[in-house]
Amino acid sequence: MSTTLQSHLRLQQDGTQLGITSVCSAHPLVVRAAAEQAAADGSLLLLEATSNQVNQFGGYTGMKPADFRIFAEKIADKAGLAPDKLILGGDHLGPNPWRTLPVAEAMEHATTMVSAYAAASFSKIHLDASMSCLGDPPLNDEGVANRSVQLCLAAEAACPAGADKPVYVIGTEVPTPGGATHSLDTLAVTPPEAAAHTLEVHRAAFAANGLSDAWSRVIAMVVQPGVEFDHDSVVHYQRSKAETLIKWRREKAVSIVLEAHSTDYQFAQAYTELVEDGFAILKVGPALTFALREAFDALASIEALLIPSPQQSNLLRVIDDTMLAHPESWQPYYSDDLKQQALLRRFSYSDRVRYYWHYPEIVEAVKRLTDNLDAIKVPESVLSLYLRAQYERVRTGQIAGDTSSLVVDKVRDVLRVYAQACRPTRSHP
Repeated sequence: MSTTLQSHLRLQQDGTQLGITSVCSAHPLVVRAAAEQAAADGSLLLLEATSNQVNQFGGYTGMKPADFRIFAEKIADKAGLAPDKLILGGDHLGPNPWRTLPVAEAMEHATTMVSAYAAASFSKIHLDASMSCLGDPPLNDEGVANRSVQLCLAAEAACPAGADKPVYVIGTEVPTPGGATHSLDTLAVTPPEAAAHTLEVHRAAFAANGLSDAWSRVIAMVVQPGVEFDHDSVVHYQRSKAETLIKWRREKAVSIVLEAHSTDYQFAQAYTELVEDGFAILKVGPALTFALREAFDALASIEALLIPSPQQSNLLRVIDDTMLAHPESWQPYYSDDLKQQALLRRFSYSDRVRYYWHYPEIVEAVKRLTDNLDAIKVPESVLSLYLRAQYERVRTGQIAGDTSSLVVDKVRDVLRVYAQACRPTRSHP
């Protein structure tokens, strides 16, 4: 599969406007939505697990890399996606989950994790050694490159015999996973000289460590094109601000594409422009689970109208109670204002609800909500108020009206915009 992705992205080098959406989620309904979208389009599905979601300890999903492969393949098969269309990737694979530990210990965990991803035949590996660990000074490009080499050596050694070796993504200007935790007022596009230096330092480090073959499989570099979001605001893409970076890549005929993180919540035109400008890998994650949460929010309102109170799931209350009982995944990111915290727990663009869907009490509430609504016929006029786009598709027979299909289609509304931008349409002028 790594060769499939590499061939796909090579078309971008030939001047074709073409990209690929990198879906970063482990929620089964989001994965189903992505698989159904890819099957409908006849396109590749690049599905990436993050180091926090999936690692050798199970991550917050409870899955190790081999478990995630089985999980993804089952959903993709049920969605009708051909096996050769599913490409699995590992995102932010490095010491990030253990950055509060001393560097030696954190990197030991990181290399074990990368080895597990490679052993499970993940095709795309993002070597992310950009985070400082306990006691580290701020890392420069050389430090990041040396740690990336450690990770790459582990991945290469762990690949199953006879299997395709993975392709790699490098970069030092890596946004915070899951959205910014700092002010966006000073967000700057990666300068071309910084991108060139990162590329050369990594090339030299790979060569010095006998990784020339692996270097030929480095397909992308993470840069900052000027897009980001935090809990209540979005920095929108302005191609004029990225002009010098775009020009550098084109004029120097750089042999890799650029990978854009935190592209969630952009306007549709921005995705088209990003792909045209060489940012061929567009990563999306929180926007998908944000849409998922919106769908369940709407369904909970429908349930409150149609189901007797004693039988209701009380999903929204259960979610908030669970988040309050386990605040470690949201509390460090919000102010001490209790009213603001309550608002952001539910509505933040960073969507920290996504860390909680697997909690048993929420799983049970979702099941009760689903069972309640699937046991009755929701009036079209009610569905129209809360899920207008899905209402229209139910009426025209484009989608089924069961609860899960409504949620999946709501998530696909996000993916449809990415898919449109990533389709090959014309060559660069």
